[in-house]
Amino acid sequence: MKMLSLWARRFLAMTALLALWSSSLAWAADSAASDQAKQTWQLLDYLAVDYGGAVSDGKVQSASEYEEMKEFAATAGQQLAALPSTPALPELQRQATALSELIAAKADAKAVADSAHSLAAALVKAYPFPLSPSKPPDLVRAKVLFEANCAACHGATGRGDGPLGAKLTPPPIAFTDRDRARSRSVLALYQVVSQGVAGTPMPSFATLPDEDRWALAFFAGTLSHDDAMRTRGEQSWGRDAAAKAVFPDLAAAATLTEAALSERMSPDTARDLTAYVRSHPEVTVAANGPGGLGLARTRLQESLAAARAGDQANATRLGLSAYLDGFEPLEPALRARNQVLLTEVENSMLAYRGALASGKLEQADAAAQKLDYLFAQVDSELGADKADPLTTFIASLTILLREGVEALLIVVGMVAFLKKAERRDVLAYVHGGWIVALACGGLTWAVATYFVSISGASREVTEGVSSLFAAIVLLSVGLWMHQKSTAGKWQAYLKEKLSAAMTGRSAWALFALSFIAVYREVFETVLFYSALAGDGNNGALLGGLVGGLAVLAVIAWLMLRTSARMPIGKFFSLSSILVAVLAVVLAGKGVAGLQEAGWLSASPIHWPRIEVLGMYPSAETTIAQAVVLIIALAGFALNSVRARQPRST
Repeated sequence: MKMLSLWARRFLAMTALLALWSSSLAWAADSAASDQAKQTWQLLDYLAVDYGGAVSDGKVQSASEYEEMKEFAATAGQQLAALPSTPALPELQRQATALSELIAAKADAKAVADSAHSLAAALVKAYPFPLSPSKPPDLVRAKVLFEANCAACHGATGRGDGPLGAKLTPPPIAFTDRDRARSRSVLALYQVVSQGVAGTPMPSFATLPDEDRWALAFFAGTLSHDDAMRTRGEQSWGRDAAAKAVFPDLAAAATLTEAALSERMSPDTARDLTAYVRSHPEVTVAANGPGGLGLARTRLQESLAAARAGDQANATRLGLSAYLDGFEPLEPALRARNQVLLTEVENSMLAYRGALASGKLEQADAAAQKLDYLFAQVDSELGADKADPLTTFIASLTILLREGVEALLIVVGMVAFLKKAERRDVLAYVHGGWIVALACGGLTWAVATYFVSISGASREVTEGVSSLFAAIVLLSVGLWMHQKSTAGKWQAYLKEKLSAAMTGRSAWALFALSFIAVYREVFETVLFYSALAGDGNNGALLGGLVGGLAVLAVIAWLMLRTSARMPIGKFFSLSSILVAVLAVVLAGKGVAGLQEAGWLSASPIHWPRIEVLGMYPSAETTIAQAVVLIIALAGFALNSVRARQPRST
């Protein structure tokens, strides 16, 4: 049986060409670009599936079909040229040219299919559209819908033998055709159900609700499988963790083809697993528990629905939950593997919240579509090798270093300062602060593990408030230290003034700063480690922890040794600059934390995200850092002016 009926291919090409003509009139809207991208994606998917029927072993099997394959590729290239310009567009056009060259050279079917699928994936990334339903489809309802809308032509079992089908020329396709079904994704079926094939008996079912169209697509995708396949697939799903990793969520179930899956496991296993998951798509959500990307997707769709209904408050709350409760627990593992992807997700989340806050529903919808695609990439990144011990070790090590260095700079700076000032009697307050912070971190771990689940909002509020508190204290300390660094006669000052100034209240302030500086980092580290512990690689997790502590100990030793040899005036001068820089960094992190908790608004701007410097692409974080920086520079300048003024006798 041919992979696609001749009339369908011809009219599909005609539809694509007409879409090319009409798209030039309305590309300013994001929704129009999304629709055009969908049509181009569908064209590429059909080309990937059907090329094997036109060319085999470098020889043309059907001249008419081969000409249509060349026309399909040329049309895809023309449609790409009509898309709104983006940085990704030149690469898409290059891939389209390469695809046309493969077809012209009569390359083998796999090479052409791989090229077409690669171009389709890149297209979705550049011009995102939803890859899956927001919740598992109802296949019981889908069966009723199929009997009412499809069985008359395609037959009750999808064999293409319906009573009306015999009158159609050519007859309807058979969903039971195994060869074709292997290369067909549920997403491809959804596109056909939604758009139909213009000018043919295959109508569009766009009038049906979106969830019904997805349900029909999933149901049609089950008709090439039998109960024995589904039973074996269920057994594989139950005993093999790798099987669950292949289908981490609905997006994977909707986009992964049996042919693609066969490249990762035996063809029989791929067939059986596909049969089971398509018949029971709800298992992809249940396998990942109540949180994770499944929850993130659900909350995002609920947020959009609330925004469309005019419920701004609920839309904002659900948007925050999508990030805090769904995506954020996955950050530790993703940060160790693909920092670029993590940054892209976080920036898109910020863009989505910013669009909601400003009431720009179209921008919010575009951001949500992009997030849906990015979540699919996260699925792939955290897939089969999710529990790799090396990945857990690297994540454990880098998290501890990232969170520990800031606290170390503050605590070691205070210790060095007190030693220079010959006030070792106050060191106990500093050491007491960080020791109590570590103890509270252990208590936090016990509470988060055994008693209650600390929400994402609570995490961000704790980190945000403590960061801003530390920033304020550090800014004042930095200005004071710079003032003294310009005063001269350090030894006399320390002996005559500092002893009297260091009251019990000041000592307890050092305790508080030491505690806050360490606890805010321990708090985040504990929660990240709790997430990493779910991979089961406790040895690797412990190894990263020990390695990180060793590196931090070396850094602390080098800092104390260097400060001990440094002249006291220079020490105070350099320390004041370092402390001011830390204040700027923590100001940005504090505002970002409160934004993610929903306490502050977020206005996205074109600005780099460099978390180690507290820089985030939002106006609020940038303004906060600018204010702290201006205060620090103004204070330093004022101290310098006062130092040059003659002292009264």
